[in-house]
Amino acid sequence: MQDIPVLTIDGPSGSGKGTIVKHVAQKLGWHMLDSGALYRLVAYGSQNNALSFDNEDSIADYAANLDVEFKLVDAGSSSETGQNGQELQIILDGKVVGPELRTETTGNAASKVAAMPKVREALLQRQRDFRRSPGLVADGRDMGTTVFPDAQTKIFLTASAEERAQRRYKQLKEKGISGNLAALLQDIRKDINERDERDSQRSASPLKPAEDAILIDTSESSIEQVVDQVMAICEKNFDVV
Repeated sequence: MQDIPVLTIDGPSGSGKGTIVKHVAQKLGWHMLDSGALYRLVAYGSQNNALSFDNEDSIADYAANLDVEFKLVDAGSSSETGQNGQELQIILDGKVVGPELRTETTGNAASKVAAMPKVREALLQRQRDFRRSPGLVADGRDMGTTVFPDAQTKIFLTASAEERAQRRYKQLKEKGISGNLAALLQDIRKDINERDERDSQRSASPLKPAEDAILIDTSESSIEQVVDQVMAICEKNFDVV
């Protein structure tokens, strides 16, 4: 397994890692792991099954037996890249999970779940099982520090909290969210700050760059610019064209 190359891309919420991982994995022809989706699925499924977030054992048991499947499906033309590609379809308990997995409520709940040591232990091997030939691009908050500490290349994406809030705000506006948008932006800022503090202060695998990670600030960069930067690193560190 250690002969299979791994590229880890960690960073806080809104840093762009999910989008970058998808494009880089597609360009490399490698498998991808959206570890954040696993924690969101545990949070979402726990809520649907009326499990209390005060009962870590019950949440960990649910995580250990998570019935989840990932499928790549045709996405058609992407507005972000103008290119045809694929997107990740997530199936939980036999049902396709859609936008509800990416709401602020689910994201905030996932951050609480991710702070539970027993849940992280339950999901650790499942994440490592994604390491398959020809290679893996892994997205998360502790991919380079805990899950794949032996990864050949580690990247940590950053962006200012204000920029990350603006990105989320723009996404919601594009989805037609109406109401008091000024209040919405304020709530997003608050959620991001709270999540940053919780993720960086938790005792189990806190959010921080690996000692050998390459830091990339995405605040002033487009998706294409960051993808090009990451691909240049891959071409230098891996045997890829």
